[in-house]
Amino acid sequence: MRRLGVLLLVVCGSVLLAGCGGDDSRSSTADHSSSFEGGAPAPATAPGIRVQKAPNREQAPAPDTPDQATDRKEVITGTVDLTAGDPVAAAKTLVDRVDDLDGRVDQRTENPGTGDIEPHVNLVIRIPAADTDAFIDGLGELGEITQVSTDRDDVTLQWQDLDARITALRASVDRLRDLMVRAADTADLIAAEEALAVRQGELDSLTGQRRYLDDQISLSTLTVDISSTVAKTGDDGPTNFWDGIVDGWNSLFDWLKGAIVFVGQVLPWLAFLAVLGAVVGVIAGLARRLRARRVTVSPAPAAPAPAAPAPAPAASVDEPTGTDAATGNAGAPSEPGGTAGEKE
Repeated sequence: MRRLGVLLLVVCGSVLLAGCGGDDSRSSTADHSSSFEGGAPAPATAPGIRVQKAPNREQAPAPDTPDQATDRKEVITGTVDLTAGDPVAAAKTLVDRVDDLDGRVDQRTENPGTGDIEPHVNLVIRIPAADTDAFIDGLGELGEITQVSTDRDDVTLQWQDLDARITALRASVDRLRDLMVRAADTADLIAAEEALAVRQGELDSLTGQRRYLDDQISLSTLTVDISSTVAKTGDDGPTNFWDGIVDGWNSLFDWLKGAIVFVGQVLPWLAFLAVLGAVVGVIAGLARRLRARRVTVSPAPAAPAPAAPAPAPAASVDEPTGTDAATGNAGAPSEPGGTAGEKE
C-alpha cells in the first residue's frame, strides 16, 4: 500500500509538470506567431503592460478615390486661322468675347492694310481652359475657320512633385522657426537663421514655379490669326483671249515700270563710272607725257671712237710715194738726170 501511494504521487506530479510545460510552450508559440504577424519581434514587456501591435500591411491607408486619381493637370495651347471681310472689326469682337470670359490679351499685332498689303490681325489670348472648345466653335460667327490646332500637355506629375516639395519645405521652415524661438545660445540661433534662409529661398522659388504652372493650367493659350482672304495656293492664268490681252498689257506695264525704276537706279552708277573713267584717262595722259619728256631730255648715246690708221710703209729713195702738187695724181717714179719731158 505504501508503494502504491508513492506511485500515485509520482504520476500526479508528472501530470502537473506536463500541464505547466504545455501552457508555457503554447504561450511562447503564441508570442512567436504574434511577432511575425506584427512584422517584427515583440519586445519583452513587464507583466501587466499591454503592447499594441503594429498594423498589418492589409491595414494600410486606402488609395485615392477615383475622382482624385483622375484629376489631371493639363496645359492647353492652340492656333486658329480665321478669314473675315474686315479683320480689324472681327478682332475687336473677339477681344470683347475674351473680356466677357475674364480672360486677357497677351499680344496684339494689327495691320489695317495699305496699298497692296491686305489687312491682317494676329492675337495671342488667354481664356479659361474649361471654355476653350466652346470659344473656338464660336469663332465661326466672326468668319471662316480655315485651320485649328490644339495641344493638351499633361503636367500632373510635375504639379504633384512641386506640391510635395513645397509641403516638405513649409514643414521644415516651421521647424526652423520653432528652433529659433527655443535657441539656447547665439551659435544655435545663427545656424538656424542660415538654414531658414536657404529653406525659405527654395520655398519661394518652388512657390513661384507652381504659381506659373497653375496659371498655365487654368488659362489656355490661343494664337488667332485673322486675314481678309485665303492665301492663294497656285497662280491662275487667263482663261480667254481678252483676259490674255489684259494680262499681257498689265505685264508690259509692270515691265516698263520696272525698267524705268531700274534706269533710275543705274543712272547714278553710270555718272560715277564716267567721272571715274575721266579721272583715269587724265592720269594716263599725264603719265604718257612725262614718259615722252623723259625720253627727249635724256642725251644720245656716244658713237664709238674710230680705229687708228695702220702705219704707212717706209718710202724708198728710188720710188717716191708722194703726189704731184699740180695734178694731184700720183707721180711716176723719176729717173735720174731729169723729168720725162726733158728726156724726150
